[in-house]
Amino acid sequence: MKATVKKIVIDFDKCTGCRHCETACAIAHTEHNSVNPYKSRIRVYVDLDDGTSYPIIAGPYTDAKCSSRSFTIIGGQQYNTCMLCRAACPEKPYFFEPGTEVPLKCDFCGEPPDPSCVKWCTSGALSLMEVEEDLEA
Repeated sequence: MKATVKKIVIDFDKCTGCRHCETACAIAHTEHNSVNPYKSRIRVYVDLDDGTSYPIIAGPYTDAKCSSRSFTIIGGQQYNTCMLCRAACPEKPYFFEPGTEVPLKCDFCGEPPDPSCVKWCTSGALSLMEVEEDLEA
């Protein structure tokens, strides 16, 4: 059985590395009209060799350390899959609430979904789309 769900879709070829998405997300998740970049549920990783940027959105938490160290080829470049993984896990400290160690996960900036990162992405690398997914039995 399939269901239609909203997802933030990333077009890596359009990302300029401006990090507007990170700032917009941090503002949406920080109280008192301030910005705490550690509260952002999206991070943009930049390949220092060629300047290519890769936005990664916080996904589900797992308490297991990754058991498969593999590599992914993107645009002819080889990347450690761990760097591109969305999960918050014991191996990397990227998606945790500052000072509490509570894992962060993208919440689409509320219900109905209205993600700040998509609204402020000036390059068009991020879009909110409806996609069909298989439901688990």
